[in-house]
Amino acid sequence: MKVVEAAQINEYVGEDMGASEWFTLDQGRINDFAAATLGHQFIHVDPERAKATPFGTTIAHGYLTLSLLPYLQTSIDDFLVPRGMKMGMNYGFDKLRFMAPVKVDARIRARATLIEANEKKPGQWLLKFLFTVDIEGEDKPALVAEWLLMYFV
Repeated sequence: MKVVEAAQINEYVGEDMGASEWFTLDQGRINDFAAATLGHQFIHVDPERAKATPFGTTIAHGYLTLSLLPYLQTSIDDFLVPRGMKMGMNYGFDKLRFMAPVKVDARIRARATLIEANEKKPGQWLLKFLFTVDIEGEDKPALVAEWLLMYFV
């Protein structure tokens, strides 16, 4: 994490924050997500039936990939946080697109760029980051999202 004074946050708009470590999406995690969300569509949980699809294997739920953003973000070395932050919270998304499926056992990583920063009231910052989740060895990313995070200083 890159800790900066709150007054300097706007200086980082447009800055690339870097990339997370690679993370493998295995069948066990896909199955666990299916169990938690009741999303048991065969393309996610039945390797034999999934062989007959255009993907040739099971794929992760798009929302599973999305749900990993908070974890992936923690391993981005230059990810921006204000000094003295009391807490940060997910504020939602302005845009979200699932661009390509993540096949079982694929490795993904997140890249982030700060695209907007607004002090909503003293000590309360709303930051918008452009996140791209790459799939190792693939041309298209798994997803692209404008993620809003609220920081309280």
